[in-house]
Amino acid sequence: MSFLIFLLCGIAGGILGGMGMGGGTLLIPLLTAVCGVKQTAAQGVNLLCFLPMSAVALGVHAKSGLLKKKGLAFLTVPALLFSALSSVAAAYLPDSALSKGFGLFLIGLSFFQFASALRMKKGKKLS
Repeated sequence: MSFLIFLLCGIAGGILGGMGMGGGTLLIPLLTAVCGVKQTAAQGVNLLCFLPMSAVALGVHAKSGLLKKKGLAFLTVPALLFSALSSVAAAYLPDSALSKGFGLFLIGLSFFQFASALRMKKGKKLS
């Protein structure tokens, strides 16, 4: 039964990752809440899964002409630097701090997405 649950979590994370929305946004909560995986392990699994998922998604998006290369270095260099720094910090933080931090991030992201959707709806009504 646990194999099926992990398989379904992988499918859900892969769908979001393929769309470029970040499969970890769903995969990490599923692994921790549904599968009982510790936060640090869930984040590690997510990072490991991200490598092949992003390579496949990048190829598909590039082939479809959906990639914008302008400003890529200004985005990539600091992202790599801060991902390295934050991964070192995450290795020393307790699971509870990581869980709370990720939870707050998801709450903030939810509010941002909701507000963005409301603005888009209002903008379409005014047109």
